[in-house]
Amino acid sequence: MTDDNAARETSNRKDAQRELGHTPTMPDPNDPANAVGIAEQFLATRQWWSSLADNGLVDPSRFVSATPHLDVVFGKSNITYLRRRYETLKRQPYFAGIEYSEDRAQIARWAPLVMADRHSEETVAATRVADGTDVDFGALTREMFAVSTRTGGTVLCDHEIRTLRRNSQGGWKARGQTSDGERFEITARFVFVGAGGKALTLLQRAHVDEVRGYGVLPVGAAFFRCANPSVVQQHRAKVYGQAPLGAPPMSVPHLDSRVVDGTPYLMFGPYATFSTKLLAHGAWTDFFATLRWHNLRTLSAAGRDNLALVRYLVSQLIARESTKFAQLQRFYPGADPADWDMIAAGQRAQLVTPDADRGGVLRTGTELVVSADRSIAGLLGASPGASTAVPIMIEVLRRAFPDHWRELWHEVMAAAVPAQSNPPRTIDGVHDALAATACSLGLDGPGAQAGVSA
Repeated sequence: MTDDNAARETSNRKDAQRELGHTPTMPDPNDPANAVGIAEQFLATRQWWSSLADNGLVDPSRFVSATPHLDVVFGKSNITYLRRRYETLKRQPYFAGIEYSEDRAQIARWAPLVMADRHSEETVAATRVADGTDVDFGALTREMFAVSTRTGGTVLCDHEIRTLRRNSQGGWKARGQTSDGERFEITARFVFVGAGGKALTLLQRAHVDEVRGYGVLPVGAAFFRCANPSVVQQHRAKVYGQAPLGAPPMSVPHLDSRVVDGTPYLMFGPYATFSTKLLAHGAWTDFFATLRWHNLRTLSAAGRDNLALVRYLVSQLIARESTKFAQLQRFYPGADPADWDMIAAGQRAQLVTPDADRGGVLRTGTELVVSADRSIAGLLGASPGASTAVPIMIEVLRRAFPDHWRELWHEVMAAAVPAQSNPPRTIDGVHDALAATACSLGLDGPGAQAGVSA
C-alpha cells in the first residue's frame, strides 16, 4: 500500500551523489570516507536494478540514463579546495575516472552553458565524472509497482493511512480513507512506514517507543525549470557548486539536465521554502501534530544550535525572484528569465533526534527505526535517493526479519547485490562491477565503466 501523497513526494525527485557536500564543504577535503560510502551504496543500487533488468522485470531505459556529473567552483580559495578534493578522490578505486581542469576551453566542452558569456578574467575549476546518471524516480516507482503486481502483490494508490493500532495477534490494523472519502481497514503482520514527511506522525500514533523524543522540521524547496529545447539541448550534465555558509547539505546549488517522463528539462536550485505542511499536498496542521511534550526540548535545542541555518532559511524566504535568478546566472551567465519558470518541489521533514549532551541534533540524512518486537519499522528524515534506497531496504529485511535473513534472504540478496555484503576494494574490482551493471542498464559508452555516480 502507498500513501499517494507521500509517493509523489519521494518518487519524482532525482538523485545526485557527486556534489561537493559529500566531502565536508570546507573543513577537510582530505577525507574521502563520505564520498566513498555513497559510491559503495550506489553500486549496490545499480546491482539491484541490474538484477531486475536481467530477469526481465524492469526496463531501465525508462528510468535511468547516462549523464556526466561536474563540480564547478569560482575563485582562488575554492579552486584550491576543489584541487585538493580531486587529489584525494582520484586515489580511491570508485573515483579512478575523475577528471580535473582549470582550462576554460575544456570546461566549456564539458558544460557549454556554464562558460558561455562568462567574464574572461574569472577563474574557474571543475571536476568531471563521465559515467554519472540521471534517475527519474517517478518512472522508477511505476516500474517497481508493476513488478509487485506481476508477482502477486497489490498496490493501492490514493489510500491515506490515518491510524495504526496493534491487534490481539501481535500485528497491526491500518485504518484510513481514500481520495474519494471511502474508509478502509487493512490487517498486517508487519508494517513499514515510508510515508515521507508523515512517517513520524504515523509512528507516533502507533505509539512506537523508539521514536520518543524525535521531532521534525519542515523545509520545502523550489527550482527554476527550463523547457526550451534550444537551451536544454546545449547542456547534458549535472553541475554542482558549493552550498552557502550555514546552508544545509541538501541546498547545494546545481544546474541539472533532467529527463522526466521522457521529456528533457534543465533545473536549477534548490531554493528553500517554508510551510508547516509535511507533504506538499498535506495540511497546515501537519507539523503541529508532531509536537509532544517529550520532543519540545529536542526541537528547541536543535534550533538553538543551528542559528546559521535559520538565518539562511529566512534570507531565502525574503529574497526577491530577481535575486534568486542572479544565483542561476552565477552558473549560467547567459540565462534568459523568459526561458525559466519557478516550480515548487516537495517538502522535506528534517529529522531532529534526542542527544544526551546537546538536547537535540538536526540530522541531514535518514534514520531507520525498528520496533523492539520487529512488527513495525519506519524511515525518518529526508527522503532516500538512488544511492541509499536499496541499502536501506536491505537493512529493513536484515533487522526486522533476522531469522528469514539468516536462513534464506541473505543468500538471495548476496547473489543479486554482491556489493552490499562484499563491496569491491580495487580498481579492477570496481571496474568489473560497473561494467556489468552498465551493460544491464544500457549505460555503456565512453566513461561508463570508470567511477560511480548517481
